[in-house]
Amino acid sequence: MRLTAPGRRDFLKMAGLGLAPGLARGAARKPPNVVIIFLDDSGYADFRPFGTPDYPTPNAARLASQGCRFNNFYVPQAVCSASRSALMTGCYPERTKVFGAHGPRARGLDPSFATMGEVLKAVGYRTAVFGKWHLGDQPETRPPARGFDESSGLMYSNDMWEFHPENPQAYAKYPLQYWKNGKITIERVTKEHQRMLTTWSTEHAVDFIARNRNNPFLLYVPHSMPHVPLFVSDKFQGKSGKGLYADVMMEIDWSVGEIMKALQAAGVENNTLVIKTSDNGPWTSYGNHAGTTPYREAKGTSFDGGVRSACTIRYPGRIKPGSSSNRAFCSIDLLPTIAHLAGAPLPKNPVDGKNVWDLIVGKRGARNPHDYYPFTTGPNFEGVLSGDGRWKLHLPHKYRQVITPGNDGAAGKYRQVDIELSLFDMEKDPFETTNVIDKYPAVAERLKGFAERHRKQFFGTTS
Repeated sequence: MRLTAPGRRDFLKMAGLGLAPGLARGAARKPPNVVIIFLDDSGYADFRPFGTPDYPTPNAARLASQGCRFNNFYVPQAVCSASRSALMTGCYPERTKVFGAHGPRARGLDPSFATMGEVLKAVGYRTAVFGKWHLGDQPETRPPARGFDESSGLMYSNDMWEFHPENPQAYAKYPLQYWKNGKITIERVTKEHQRMLTTWSTEHAVDFIARNRNNPFLLYVPHSMPHVPLFVSDKFQGKSGKGLYADVMMEIDWSVGEIMKALQAAGVENNTLVIKTSDNGPWTSYGNHAGTTPYREAKGTSFDGGVRSACTIRYPGRIKPGSSSNRAFCSIDLLPTIAHLAGAPLPKNPVDGKNVWDLIVGKRGARNPHDYYPFTTGPNFEGVLSGDGRWKLHLPHKYRQVITPGNDGAAGKYRQVDIELSLFDMEKDPFETTNVIDKYPAVAERLKGFAERHRKQFFGTTS
């Protein structure tokens, strides 16, 4: 369903987008193009201005200078498939039942849950995904069946192959394949092919932008890197002088720059919403082949080292350039927010995310519409964050903690650790070091109430 011109103009006015400066009277700002650059296992501090890595990231820094850095952006589960499903559907993993990281021959995301591609395609957007899909590799769950006009890349993580660093026998009988528009174009991905993954996704993205300058479009670029095993093209091999991980990050930064140059060359940069973030925090058990985060723990946990991702959003004329925001929101909110901007109705299936556009643009008095955000690891419900981001309650659970990091692509060692019922003041203690449950019992009881309600609704029990 496409909106008529008057209908779209009325919608945009109601949405608070108004008329773009310099447009003729009666002309409305077009629904924005949308570009989502979604990294795999990137650490919170891997790019400037969120961190100060010892390698240059000028394009990520420039993107932030042209938009807003969101310091309290969360994902609901710090594992690949679960996080990607949440982004694409606006639903908690416990609603879609997409937990953890799906391997070869997985059905993946149930087609009854609409993706962002389907939502925007229904209102006339051209849609593409170039990179790691990881939401199912069966005919009904591949990108062409899930609302994407064009697609290329891997169906799951790049370590799910015969050279898996920890469990190669689990994947030996499943060759890692490269797909393009629903067809296999490389039957067995080799290490030389892996070196080209970032470049190929970038080239496809640039070409897609050039061909769709006159159409509204959704471009989703979920890079396979910096998930291990790390690979980089010849043009960045050794360029950082700081090791392979730094080389990989410089190539991803180059990719950001190429996409932004393509938007400018196509004349659409001023009407394009660009979002750059990561599916979760770094996989720190891989030591020097992992990124960094200042927060507690890492990927695969519900601590902020796992579920807090650096996020930059740019939308000229709507988001103040060079700004910074501490307002909390979650990846599940992106689908309803983008649908709001595009004038697209939400799917008929339940959607847990909410429109947080007022938060994103920093509207005075705007409040997060959520009472809480839940966190899971696999099928385990582990805690809640208050909607304003101030308080975080960890339910009693076990979590993994790195005791010996790996080196040069080899995995390290974990131990299992218990956390008791714990309340953290995330404004005063963002590193989750001091349990203040005894100091703020009323806050703890309120969050426990949210958690009990959530557990009963999604897990069928209250304890």
